[in-house]
Amino acid sequence: MNSYNKLFSSFDLFTDEDSVLERVNFYTSKRIKEEDKKSILLKAISFLDLTTLEGKDTKDRVAELCAKAINPKPGLNLPSCAAVCVYPSLVSFAKSKVKGTDIKVASVATAFPSGQFHLKSKLEDVKQCIKSGADEIDMVISRGAFLEKDYDTVFNEIKAVKNVCSDFGTDIHLKVILETGEIETLDNIRKASIIAMNAGADFIKTSTGKINPAATLPVTLVMLEAINDFYISTGKKIGMKPAGGIRTDKDVFQYLMLVSNTLGDEWLNKNLFRIGASSVLDSLVNAIISTENKI
Repeated sequence: MNSYNKLFSSFDLFTDEDSVLERVNFYTSKRIKEEDKKSILLKAISFLDLTTLEGKDTKDRVAELCAKAINPKPGLNLPSCAAVCVYPSLVSFAKSKVKGTDIKVASVATAFPSGQFHLKSKLEDVKQCIKSGADEIDMVISRGAFLEKDYDTVFNEIKAVKNVCSDFGTDIHLKVILETGEIETLDNIRKASIIAMNAGADFIKTSTGKINPAATLPVTLVMLEAINDFYISTGKKIGMKPAGGIRTDKDVFQYLMLVSNTLGDEWLNKNLFRIGASSVLDSLVNAIISTENKI
């Protein structure tokens, strides 16, 4: 426990809620020039991880998702999405549907969304996902262990999953889902972010989308500032993925402004920033059409 207190204290991050809200309001109140909106909207599409994670998912549903990721709106010259995210049993099918593109296939793993499995089962889950063709693993942390301040368990599980990913090569990326709605406080979110990054996360992610609240601007800002502190401390760039509850182009603009003002525009690429969503794609496409009609 003492070692983690030392680790946490090495990160200078204000988690006072009022202070966080002030910074969120300051960053997101900046206006975007009308002439810049279309290019930003186009870029935002390329950050999307289109997702279907329902018990009723079928191959037809995944095929439709993959087609939309490849070509968001037939007839318009739009970029493809960054990835599709599916359950493990549908990974190989999704992989076949995006073959020949640079779209990644991500799979949720480690007993998503609860995380309440033994570590051995979680690691086997990850192995099977990668063997089926997953390029990216979206794992969940053990929130119960975290809330009990059993940080060793949280750290060691993330590290073990990262080691499995690394066994298959450097191209398998690990996104670590904190499930911020369950770890309760901004200070806890900061701590979980620090643990995940030190344990080997390539991305830190807000939510499974199964718990409310999911992604929020204050939570995302705290995570972005933790990423910035980690980068200053280590020189390593960690990606960020807000997920859950992002539904409109206006929502997306706000998240992009947080990233730009916290980490800089160099983070605004699909290797370092993703948005976990599906319904927001239609809003982005409609906003692009509206922008074109104004020209």
